[in-house]
Amino acid sequence: MECTVNWNHNNGMLFVASTGSGHVTVMDGAVEGGGNDSAPRPMEMLLAGAGGCAAYDVVLILKRGRHQVTDCQVHLSGERAQTEPKIFTKIHFNFVVSGHDLPDQAVERAVKLSHEKYCSASAMLGKAADITYSVEIRNN
Repeated sequence: MECTVNWNHNNGMLFVASTGSGHVTVMDGAVEGGGNDSAPRPMEMLLAGAGGCAAYDVVLILKRGRHQVTDCQVHLSGERAQTEPKIFTKIHFNFVVSGHDLPDQAVERAVKLSHEKYCSASAMLGKAADITYSVEIRNN
């Protein structure tokens, strides 16, 4: 896996990341840090990546189990250390999974498997942060 990050020096603290899979994303800093607040912060991208990784797992596990999942949202909240480096010390994942006749046990199992086995991003972040999760199931 590869990624190249380039500083766009004409725009304060704007950085453009090009991934090995051919995609591009942008990151920026807060105004007080020299940025223009025109894109997510790098640490927000890290948090979003963990949420995307976990949501991907949950949806895939439920689909493979032939469950009728129609939506999956993950609301993440992270606490960071007060001193440099300001790493995440706590991260909470709140999963909201919707579908038709979703068994509670299947959804909770999918979230647990993502958390304990499959999600590489949360496993890595879990080396430094206390990771917790909650599950809300909405049957249509």
